[in-house]
Parts: sequence; structure tokens; C-alpha cells
Amino acid sequence: MHSLSLKFFTDLNSGATRSTCFPARVGHGLAIDLDFGRRRRVGSGCWDRGSAGRKSWVVGCAVDRNGNGGNAGGGERPSLDPNPAQNQSSFLSRTQTYAMLKQQMEAAAKSEDYKEAARIRDSLKIFEEEEPVLRFRRLIKEAIAAERFEDAARYRDELKEIAPHSLLKCSSDASTLGIRVQVRSVYIEGRSLPSRGQYFFAYRIRITNNSDRPVQLLRRHWIITDGNGKTENVWGIGVIGEQPVILPKTGFEYSSACPLSTPSGRMEGDFEMKHIDRVGSPSFNVAIAPFSLSTLGDDADTF
Repeated sequence: MHSLSLKFFTDLNSGATRSTCFPARVGHGLAIDLDFGRRRRVGSGCWDRGSAGRKSWVVGCAVDRNGNGGNAGGGERPSLDPNPAQNQSSFLSRTQTYAMLKQQMEAAAKSEDYKEAARIRDSLKIFEEEEPVLRFRRLIKEAIAAERFEDAARYRDELKEIAPHSLLKCSSDASTLGIRVQVRSVYIEGRSLPSRGQYFFAYRIRITNNSDRPVQLLRRHWIITDGNGKTENVWGIGVIGEQPVILPKTGFEYSSACPLSTPSGRMEGDFEMKHIDRVGSPSFNVAIAPFSLSTLGDDADTF
């Protein structure tokens, strides 16, 4: 996978943290480890983001409005296309527009074109109010707060029809044989080019050894699925150029990244590990539960 080279060793008993690396760019099929200036092959699907700062203005944005309106009693329902495939395609198009708008607002503000920034900001507000996925999320949250759980269940089911990926959180948490793996992903606007179908996501992983035996992380395996359902398997030795040893009641954290050609997708996988306190101990796989890659994010807190 593609390293942003931010890693930590954490002693859960003392709370001490050690940071040793700095951000790095990702090139085609390469990751750069700034600790040693090495380049290493990590698989296909990467590209240079050096032109992310180039301006390209959005000239139009079409937003479907719900003619039925809404009400405080929870009757608001975003309109749906009965064709799930069409819904998914439409969702990808809308989220691409949303990502482009956010990027262009930031570019306008940086160039001190505040009038243009304000115009795009207003377009974003309209988009956020009318975008079905964002509206359904808001309706679910409001229904739960008002204890209208039947409505919340209905909104959730309808959201699943139009955007299955959106129900998957941008975080996950799983434990295998006392090894806990927590993940949190975030969309990086500054290194993305939505107009070219290039979306850059960073993710942070925390591995905690809750067992009473030391382990070593040997290999990683990722299953990456984009918004069109295209799947790629990526295997590699260790993580960010290391095969860390994690002692009992301690943890290891690192950050990495994944580029996609769609504004949403998902990742899951496993780490191959082994116990190192006994010679000849067999290796075992530690699950990395599925998590979302989404330009829309979610309401979850960081772990």
C-alpha cells in the first residue's frame, strides 16, 4: 500500500508515543520511505498528485430537488430511482460533483477570489441539503434522536438501495486472537483531482496486542473495491517498510493511503503475524474489517 509515512509505537502502559517519519508523495507503483530515502515497489494503481493545486473551475452543477417537500414530523423522503444500478451510477456522479465543488471553493479562497468562493459555498449548501445520501443520513440521525426508530429503519433501507457503500462507516474495528485492528479513513482533497477521476484517501491503523504473547507483523493483504465494483488485491511485506514486533499490552500505529478512480469505495484485508516467543510458531491471519473510502465521509469520531 502507499505510505504517508507517519508511524507510532505506543506503550499502552506508559502512554509514551514516538513519531519518526514525515509525509511523502506517492508515485506510480512506488512508495517513498523518508526515513532512508528508499523507493520500493508496492503494486499498481498509484499516480503522481503533484498537479493537485492546479485550478479547474466547475462551470455547472445539477442538483435534483425533491418536489414532495419535507416536514418536521419526519415525512421528508428523498426521491429514488427504482433501478439500483442507475442509483449507484448517479450517486458516483453526484459525489464527484460534490468533491469538485469543495476543491474549487478552497482554490477560490486561496486565490482571494472571495466572491467566487461565496458562490461555490452557496452551491455546496444547496447540494448538501438536496443530495439524497446526505439527506438520508440527516433523516436517520433525526429519527433516532426523536426515537422514531421505524422511520430510521425505513430511511436506512432506502439509503442502502441508492448507495450501499454509504452505510459502511469510514472506520472499522476487529480482533483476532487478542490482536485488535482499528482503522479510520479520510478523504484528502488537496491531493485529489475529481475532474480527472482521481481521489486520494488516507487511512490510519492502530494495532493493539491485547494478548500475553509478543507478535511480529510479517505481511499485509488488502482487498480494494472502487465504486464501480472493480476489485484489486494488494500484497506486501510488512507495513511502511517494517515488520514491527508488538509486545503484549503495547500497540503500533501508522498511516498510509489509497488512490481511487471513483469518489467512493471500500477496503478490507488481513495482516499475517506470528508469535515470536516460541521457535517454530505458525503464522496466523489477523482480520482488517471492511471500512469505507468516501468523499462524503461520515459522522463517526476518530478512534
